[in-house]
Amino acid sequence: MPVPLYQAKAEFFRMLGHPVRIRVLELLQNGPMAVRDLLAAIEVEPPSLSQQLAVLRRSGIVTSTRDGATVVYTLAGGDVADLMQAARRILTEMLAGQNELLTELREAEVAGR
Repeated sequence: MPVPLYQAKAEFFRMLGHPVRIRVLELLQNGPMAVRDLLAAIEVEPPSLSQQLAVLRRSGIVTSTRDGATVVYTLAGGDVADLMQAARRILTEMLAGQNELLTELREAEVAGR
């Protein structure tokens, strides 16, 4: 029995639901990166990064190539970068709304004194 589309989407977003995976995808938007460079930028233990890269690789969101001892990761397609940029825009809008609310609350507190 095929999986309903909404369930497949939920699984996809669950797969993205780890801070290290999100950070890797953000970094890879700028182009391919070697594992050593990802480690330096993310500052996690190598086994943790390796585990998260494996999840992304199995899902098909990133690809890897080996050049001698160096493994380089790349986004599998431009849609992932588009998704990350859309998430940034949505969060910016959400946080801007919260900032406006915070300003209103502070102004009301000052006016109530």
